[in-house]
Amino acid sequence: MDVDLLSKVKVEIVVRDKDVEEVVRVITESARTGKTVDGKIFVIPVKDVVRIRTSEKREEAL
Repeated sequence: MDVDLLSKVKVEIVVRDKDVEEVVRVITESARTGKTVDGKIFVIPVKDVVRIRTSEKREEAL
């Protein structure tokens, strides 16, 4: 049995809540080829973020 595997890329982006719709729109418009391999965008909440170097938290760490 021959199986053709496609290479895939995983991109993770964390943005402020107010920017989610715009970022999703831009990625969708830029990445759309019309083929079934275009991929998916998952929008999930991020509970917290801490910048290790400075210990900044939440919005300040972005």
